[in-house]
Amino acid sequence: MPSESPIQIIRNDNGQIWSHVRKIWLFETPEERVRQEYLCILVNEYGYKIDQIAEEENLTGRGSAQARADHVVWRSKEDKHAKNTPLMVVEYKSDNINISVMDYIQGELYARLCEAPFFVTHNHRETRYWRVRKDKVPGYLEEIESIPHANASEKDIAAILERLKVFREDEFADLLHRCHNIIRNREKKDPAAAFDEIAKILFIKTGVERRLKQGKQRKNLFTTELLEEQRTLHDDPINVLFQQTKSEYRADKIFQIDEKVNLKHDTASAIVKELERYNLSDTSEDIKGIAFERFLGRTFRGEIGQFFTPRPVVEFIVKMLEPREGQVVCDPASGSGGFLIRFFEIVRQQIYADIDRQYEEFKNTTDSRIDLDDATKASLLRDKYEELQRELDQNLEGSRMWKLANRSIYGTDANDRMARTSKMNMIMHGDGHGGVHHHDGFLNINGIFEGRFDVIFTNPPFGSNVEPTDRIREEDVDIPWDIERLYEQRYGEDYKQSRAKLKASIGKPIADLFELSKKDKGKLSKVKTEILFIERCLDLLKPGGQLGIVLPEGIFNNPSLAYVREFVEDRAKLLAVISLPAETFLSSGASVKCSLLFLQKFTSEENEKFNKILSQAKEEIKVKYQLVLEEKKKRVYDEIATAKANKDSERQKSLKREFLAYEKRINVLKSQETRQLLKQRFDYPVFLYDAEKVGLTATGEIDDNELYPNEHVPTDVEKTALELYEQFRIDPKPFFV
Repeated sequence: MPSESPIQIIRNDNGQIWSHVRKIWLFETPEERVRQEYLCILVNEYGYKIDQIAEEENLTGRGSAQARADHVVWRSKEDKHAKNTPLMVVEYKSDNINISVMDYIQGELYARLCEAPFFVTHNHRETRYWRVRKDKVPGYLEEIESIPHANASEKDIAAILERLKVFREDEFADLLHRCHNIIRNREKKDPAAAFDEIAKILFIKTGVERRLKQGKQRKNLFTTELLEEQRTLHDDPINVLFQQTKSEYRADKIFQIDEKVNLKHDTASAIVKELERYNLSDTSEDIKGIAFERFLGRTFRGEIGQFFTPRPVVEFIVKMLEPREGQVVCDPASGSGGFLIRFFEIVRQQIYADIDRQYEEFKNTTDSRIDLDDATKASLLRDKYEELQRELDQNLEGSRMWKLANRSIYGTDANDRMARTSKMNMIMHGDGHGGVHHHDGFLNINGIFEGRFDVIFTNPPFGSNVEPTDRIREEDVDIPWDIERLYEQRYGEDYKQSRAKLKASIGKPIADLFELSKKDKGKLSKVKTEILFIERCLDLLKPGGQLGIVLPEGIFNNPSLAYVREFVEDRAKLLAVISLPAETFLSSGASVKCSLLFLQKFTSEENEKFNKILSQAKEEIKVKYQLVLEEKKKRVYDEIATAKANKDSERQKSLKREFLAYEKRINVLKSQETRQLLKQRFDYPVFLYDAEKVGLTATGEIDDNELYPNEHVPTDVEKTALELYEQFRIDPKPFFV
């Protein structure tokens, strides 16, 4: 219920902000701004009156160890004056602060001190609501959906205390699935086609909300009411919105130019009605991202037949490669975008934490200066706050968040539905979708070209073959001239050279781009897709760049694939091999037993050292067998001469075959011994781990997870695979005792 007397932020010309509760002017620090703005929400939206609220309230009485709560709210002014138990405590942080568990615990401690049943933690980035469990020890946190309004009854308050937040992601996922079923039932579309229409409607909603947030439009057009109004002007109002949104994302090519929403008006209106109550721009990326992924997993696995890399495996691979700000990363078989999204999330958190650190350091330094008055300190803090806030503005070109979202993340998928899904998934998680393309992962596009990436993580498609007849088509290479110029300006000479190489290959087999397709005396042959992806990833990496890739176990132990293993060993250091249990991908729809390969491409110095050792080893082994081979050759040719004198042609042929077979055996021995000598002289440790529990059962249920620190680590596991790997990198010797 809105307050009878709405309040607003009041400022003066001295850099001060008015405290409605204390009736005084305060210097407007970033923290004070957050506090006074949320006070307006408590009064104007929740209906509390100023005389029900205390500010900077001491909860411990007199003494040096005082606990001052930002706001304490009572059920009534009478309760406040009587110093009865309050209803809630509110704790604030400035927007640069990423609210941590310690902040939650501080809020809970203050609430326990005054026995309030609720507490709130808030800044402009997130508001979270908590209940205090008196039957649990301090530090036990239980998040709820909301706090009560001022006119809430005891029954209402009891109900709010029971509404835990844990199912909010499931609620949104269920909503998306409900929309999917509406389309399937009303339009009689197959699951894949129904999913495409859901993606379009979500795309429209995202675009409308972005325009609202940026102030480019004043009215929310994504409502059933507006759709009906627009129907008097347009036959198909949903497609008017779709075309408008597509034009704004034109460069990203999420949808084709001529693509439209293929739904009847009543169906589209029903979907809009389901979705309009959710404000995606105000919903945290965690909630909508996880919900979208759950919807994807259920829909694609069960009804469309696609499968995704399980989230625990994605988490492990990304953490093994230690994402950092400034890295440029790629997934050339991006699927739903899981690896790219997780990289984005981790680095975004790093940026927030660094901004937090910078602000706190500046604040501590400023507060300690005795030469500054309070007004100057507050002004300096506001200026620093605004400066740091610009670095978090994803729409401000050149900011740290803009660079992360627009210049750090790249991916391709050959399936148009998966590429579009990847983009939508990234938008739901907070963006970074612009570098993802519907394109053959073996061919260069946008910023995806050789020698460019710090990190690649991927789970390539298994089992299919690249045939010599699969050729590079002109449409695989051709892009609009204005986009071509844009990319040339952005990526420079390396991009131009990669484009020239690709254009020169039009009409040639795709396999011709790869050495691993020419193992038989340089002749092209069909080759497994996953094998070519290994070479593609190595090509895409910078010297010193790292790769984490999911591969079928045959790559690691099949004798016929030794040439693949040697190809990798000749170009990169193996960092780790993690064997996964057979059931890892069963819940995703795949039955292949897999392992994870982590490697680091040679630097130029390592490459030079490796080639020098290889050349020396080849020469030594060649010398070792040269005399033996020559003696054998002399004996055989003497016998051939004798057979020739005796006109015994069959004997001559037999002796020649014998020598060729002997020479072949010697060459195999030379190759094996050269490889052995090479490994002895270019020796380094490799981390090996055989995982039994990776977070999922064969049916997709949550299970024990020994891959990285988490709440489901098996009780008999002292250190997870990730922790052991970190220990191994510091000192591998104990692992080989």
